[in-house]
Amino acid sequence: MEQKIIDFTNLLRKSGIRVSVAESIDAFSSIDELSLGDREVFKDALRCTMVKRGEDIPTFDSLFDLYWSAFHDNLRESFDEANEGMGGDFDLEEMLKAIAEGMEGMQGEMDLSELAKALLTQDLNALEKMIREAAEAAGTERIENMLQLGFFTRRTMEQLDADGAGDQMRDLAQELRDAGLSDAQVDQLMELVDKLMEALRQSVRNFTERELQQRNFDYMEKFRRESLLEKSFYNLTEDEIKKMREVVNRLAQRIKNVLSIRKRRLKRGKLDLRTMLRRNAGHGGVPFELIFRERRKDRPKLVILCDVSSSVANVSRFMMQFTYSLQECFTKIRCYVFVSELGEVTPIFKEMDISDAIEKALDGGDVINVYTRSNFGHAFHMFWQNWLSAIDNKTTVLILGDARNNYNDPRAWCLRDIHKKAKNVVWLNPESPSAWGFGDSVMDKYLPYVDAAEECRNLKQLSKVIDRLIL
Repeated sequence: MEQKIIDFTNLLRKSGIRVSVAESIDAFSSIDELSLGDREVFKDALRCTMVKRGEDIPTFDSLFDLYWSAFHDNLRESFDEANEGMGGDFDLEEMLKAIAEGMEGMQGEMDLSELAKALLTQDLNALEKMIREAAEAAGTERIENMLQLGFFTRRTMEQLDADGAGDQMRDLAQELRDAGLSDAQVDQLMELVDKLMEALRQSVRNFTERELQQRNFDYMEKFRRESLLEKSFYNLTEDEIKKMREVVNRLAQRIKNVLSIRKRRLKRGKLDLRTMLRRNAGHGGVPFELIFRERRKDRPKLVILCDVSSSVANVSRFMMQFTYSLQECFTKIRCYVFVSELGEVTPIFKEMDISDAIEKALDGGDVINVYTRSNFGHAFHMFWQNWLSAIDNKTTVLILGDARNNYNDPRAWCLRDIHKKAKNVVWLNPESPSAWGFGDSVMDKYLPYVDAAEECRNLKQLSKVIDRLIL
């Protein structure tokens, strides 16, 4: 058990979870005081002693299930499926009894390999041991990516001599036919052999996949995150939307870390060479006293105008999550949502958790009707009438929408007046620039009054824009 915990600790470290020597000792101490018979208690004990950051808990839980969930259970499932595939009239015990009786009546003794015997009797303990030994001989611990799954599965099957065991069992069936076993029983045995070989192959592949996930968990997670970063918001499934929230939080935390380093540098400032040389003239020019030039970067104010119509709802969801996760990077954030009418939802984010506030904002926050057709001109005019005073020369206005105006008046002059008052105006459009200004798109009418217009159809593009705003 101690060696398994050491191996598990190394697996956590390899996957990016920092586990110190002291925490490993705490883990050993905790299991000395607890019963190992309760899986959940054991899991909680390791989590409490080894994990120090909340963001590492999902990784720990996944690795725990991979490492401590017995491969034996997967093996049993595969062979249970093989038996169920034989039909309701199949009885394994009767088949084994018939094979034993038939072998007694055979003139020569059939020499079966250990694998063939284990498959016929479905001795799962022996099969698990043989698969593990064969995988080790095949070098499965060196697996690095998904493209190698087939290769290492074949190598392990070759080490097992699976084809030889299959041929032996089929030859046995023919020998048993000659020894007097009925044709129906022989046919049933031949079918069972095919299903056992398939169950073995599937079990070996499952073992190889587990090895890949254990030994390259960080790579696999990074691959999944990178895939989500570049996947269009339009094509996200409900499950991917949930996973995307975690990815957004990770990106936001990365930006916070960069900002904290930058703030420390800003406090010190750059080396002021001219002043330093002048003050150290009395020391013969030797810089005993270092002088730094103080720098100050004001945090911007942010006004967000989000189109929450169904066509761009996912983009708005993640942009609001991003900006409010980084709200300490801004002096003040005010958020407005619109489809045709426009309303402020800033108070919702002060009263509720970010996730709940975003979902309420996407429903209009009880301030607008979301079940209507888009009208950007009307929304901008409402902002111009009621909230133009919220903008000053330190305010960045961030607009998110596809500019599909359903052939209504775009009222671009409203955006012109907003642009005159603001520090800058940034427009994020989930459509490709090649579609701007075509059909009912009025993006071309608004472009003269924005400082930057960016395509934003995935999280990678969105994070780049947020980076430029605050870094």
